[in-house]
Amino acid sequence: MNYLELQFGLRGKTLPADHGYSLYSALKQTALNGESLPPEVLLCSVPGVGDRNGTIFLTRSSRLRLRCPAEQVQQWYRSLQNVVLDVRGHLVRLVQPRMSLPQPSPSLRSRLVTFKLKQWNHQEVPVHFLASCQQALQALDIKGEVYIDSNADGDLALRALQVHHRNILGFGISVEGLNDEDSLKLQCSGLGGRKHFGCGWFYPIKTTGEDLSQ
Repeated sequence: MNYLELQFGLRGKTLPADHGYSLYSALKQTALNGESLPPEVLLCSVPGVGDRNGTIFLTRSSRLRLRCPAEQVQQWYRSLQNVVLDVRGHLVRLVQPRMSLPQPSPSLRSRLVTFKLKQWNHQEVPVHFLASCQQALQALDIKGEVYIDSNADGDLALRALQVHHRNILGFGISVEGLNDEDSLKLQCSGLGGRKHFGCGWFYPIKTTGEDLSQ
């Protein structure tokens, strides 16, 4: 299945730093008439400059990005263009949509991947998390080496997404050693859960724009 990426410019000033669930909820209420996005559509969280107080400031490079099957792209192009979203009181308008093809890269990164683990024991969870990543890759018939990234302090990149006032924990990960076919497959399929909330979105490691929000 061929996928395309849609990128919408944003007219607005700020968003909540943790906006994955709120952004999807705003899209659902405003542009989707209460309907859910199809499972094959992926959303990326919006990059920006954080103020370390729970808000990001939008920049010229801030975009709302989604990946979808090529036959759906006109539908989302028309239904999302010029829509105004209220994301927890932060108003943004989606403008100037552009289409692009995902580009293969041997190394991909995702800011946040989540899995439903039976226990979240901080000593054991990296082992179980990496095993879940490998199992998910095998289910997609993707061959690659998975690594948990580190944050600016050198610790494991443990991150959280708030959904219904609950913190969903996960890690930032990299996948290396991918051939072109598997690289595109991973970008179009994503990994783990909460893909409509910005989780499991992969991009080439040479691209840094998606990390500006943190």
